[in-house]
Amino acid sequence: MELQPDIPSHPPLESDLVLFPLEPYLAPTPSEPPGPPGPRLPADTWPWWTAPAALFGGLLLAAVAGLVVDIPAALFGVSITSSSIPGWLEILDTVVQDAAFVLVAVLLAKVGGRAVRAWQFGLQRPCIGWLSPRLGWLWALGMILVTLFTFLVFSAIWAEILNVNTKEKLLEQLGANEGTTLLLLSAWLTCVVAPICEEFLFRGFIFRALYNWRGLWPAALITGLVFGGVHTGSAPVVDLIPLASLGFGLCLLYRYTGSLYPCIATHCLNNCLAFGALEGWGWQIPVLTVAALGTIALLGLTLRWVGVITPPPAAVASA
Repeated sequence: MELQPDIPSHPPLESDLVLFPLEPYLAPTPSEPPGPPGPRLPADTWPWWTAPAALFGGLLLAAVAGLVVDIPAALFGVSITSSSIPGWLEILDTVVQDAAFVLVAVLLAKVGGRAVRAWQFGLQRPCIGWLSPRLGWLWALGMILVTLFTFLVFSAIWAEILNVNTKEKLLEQLGANEGTTLLLLSAWLTCVVAPICEEFLFRGFIFRALYNWRGLWPAALITGLVFGGVHTGSAPVVDLIPLASLGFGLCLLYRYTGSLYPCIATHCLNNCLAFGALEGWGWQIPVLTVAALGTIALLGLTLRWVGVITPPPAAVASA
């Protein structure tokens, strides 16, 4: 049986009732305009301070996790310097660091003894109240294309204005040019692991906690800026603003679809395009995109099959 998160002791704000009801499919309140309900995000009661705690805790745990991997590797004779780390070790470091993001979000979501379910982070189908589930997915697909197109146009304009001609060194750090195995692992990390883990932390948790504090636009702006900032080092400095704009757009995508899946898909599509462009690929880009999206979908279906991802209570009741 699914358990609802704890109800906060203070009375909910009127804006909370409109946008984020205590039930994922709660009927409109008297303060809402007449008509069918719009996109609904899952209910949560995470306080605002858990957002910065998740950010700094995630970065700290990621650093510790990296040391847990690097120290044994060095003891076994792997050459590690501040300027040179083997590509396979860089990939392993990044995987455990991304996993740390997810772990911190889950632990903070449990603060106060709250019951935590996957759907609270947005791992549920798009919640468009006036549309059937199938049409809800079509709505989400349209929003994905709009979000990605807007970001690509902004990035192109930004690059033209600043005359940007830099190239990311991330794939070189991951050893993508050192052999087929590292190339495939780099693609898996960039296009599958990173979109899932980063969206889980930034949109699924941080954005939601900040929304509870100040509402949609401040939460989306702060989350977007933070999202761009954490890519310092892995992306050129001039790309941080476009990445922040992508983070902002993904927050709006999450808000207006009620699901984290479109955000993960958009993030995946963008990374596939970027990865292919850096590798100078052509026909390989759509192959990579299909493979990455298929892997994410297979993972989601597997987690549903084993019971990690379950429908929200209201969806179960109406089934």
